Amino acid sequence: YRANYEDGDFLIIQVDGRDAGRLYVHRTEAELHIIDIALLPEARGRGIGTRILNDLLAEAQASARTTRIYVETLNPARRLYERLGFRAVEEKGLHLLMVKEPRIS
Repeated sequence: YRANYEDGDFLIIQVDGRDAGRLYVHRTEAELHIIDIALLPEARGRGIGTRILNDLLAEAQASARTTRIYVETLNPARRLYERLGFRAVEEKGLHLLMVKEPRIS
């Protein structure tokens, strides 16, 4: 990831001082690209991922940027992305490019 997104943010997600997952994000003037978000099994199903995604979507909305993420077609998280307003725009093998455009006021 660092070779392709050297100016990206590579973050460890922590909950109550304990590592709970990772988040890789690349920001450009036009886009917020969620390169990777993954939670450890014990951190899943607690709303952590939803909160993080909502924060990223709010950031993208405030700066009028499109948010994008690639997801495996059979990944259960795809339903979460769809609930948050992402839509599939391109299929590449086992992956879908999903995007959420900012709302125009």
